[in-house]
Amino acid sequence: MIAKLRGIIDSLTEDCAIVDVNGVGYLVFASSKTLSKLTKGKEATLFIETVVREDNISLFAFSSALEKEWFLTLTKVQGVGSKVCLSILSVLSPLQLSQAVAAQDKASFARASGVGPKLAARIVTELKGKIVGLPVGADTTDYAAAINDETPPDTISEDVISARIEDAISALMNLGYQRIESYQAVTAALNKSPESDVSALIRLALKEFAAKD
Repeated sequence: MIAKLRGIIDSLTEDCAIVDVNGVGYLVFASSKTLSKLTKGKEATLFIETVVREDNISLFAFSSALEKEWFLTLTKVQGVGSKVCLSILSVLSPLQLSQAVAAQDKASFARASGVGPKLAARIVTELKGKIVGLPVGADTTDYAAAINDETPPDTISEDVISARIEDAISALMNLGYQRIESYQAVTAALNKSPESDVSALIRLALKEFAAKD
């Protein structure tokens, strides 16, 4: 199975790209958000999910490990195939997906092509209480500097924000709070103070808990 590709972007269309890896061209399908980050003739590294069916083998590409994790999570929902999943990932970033699931926001999912009201309702229902984070063993190099405030706030990626959320959630769980309530408190804190580091998020989340008591 192919899990990752690094090569030159040979061509781009509205739903796929060809990645030239040492003279071999790989056709990969991707969300519009991922495709928008690629440039023809430039090198790119993409996370890959290989989907094997009876009649074909398809490669799906993602700009981050977190986007790939969401793909794997969403395709477990009945009625969400690979192409529908890419439609969802084209309109909602991983962070927005987390917020939509936590808020049980059916309308956000219904914005995606191929997702009607019934399917949107099924998605939020089946994923309720589920937190999708970076996979075990994922490289944290890209967001480590940002957590230490070495990256300007306006250049912090969604992976960085998700990493801060996950670290803050873990700290709150160590204090005895449940995962879903920790997530809700941390995201509420993040909405009020988007540039907060992990320590600040924890303090603000604790204030959210205190306000409910």
